Amino acid sequence: MRIRSSYKLGLVIRLMQLGELEKQVLQYLWETEVADAKQVYAYFEKRRGGSLSTIQSTLDRLFKKGLLKRDKQGHAFQYQAAIERDTFIGQLIKGLTSEFNADKGNSLLAAFTSVSPEFNEDQLERLEQIIEDQRDKNKSDGSV
Repeated sequence: MRIRSSYKLGLVIRLMQLGELEKQVLQYLWETEVADAKQVYAYFEKRRGGSLSTIQSTLDRLFKKGLLKRDKQGHAFQYQAAIERDTFIGQLIKGLTSEFNADKGNSLLAAFTSVSPEFNEDQLERLEQIIEDQRDKNKSDGSV
C-alpha cells in the first residue's frame, strides 16, 4: 500500500503518538485481519483485562487516526488494519530519520546500519533478495 505524500507527515505523527493498548490492538488486527469490538475485547480480556467500552474507544481512536478501516455489518463494525505492518514500520522509521537530518537517504541508512548487527543469517539473506528485487525493478522502470 502506497501512502500519499501529503498524508505522510500526519501519519508519522499519529504513529508516534500511539498508546500501549492502541499498539496492541493494531498488532492483533494485523494478525487476525478482521474483527469486531467484541472479538477484540474477548482476546484482550484474557490477557490484560479492561472493559468492552475501552476497546470500543480504542478502535474508534485508531479509526479516526486513519490506521483502521471499518465496515458496518448488522449492528457492529468489522475492523481491519488500514496500513500494512511493513508500511507502518517503514513510514515510522522514515519519518523519524527525516526529522533529524535533511539528508533523508543517509539518515535512513544510518538508522538501518545501527540495527543490522542484530540480523540473523535468514534475515540477511532476505534483505539481499529484497535489494536484488528492488534493483531489478529500478532497471525495468528506468530509474537507474
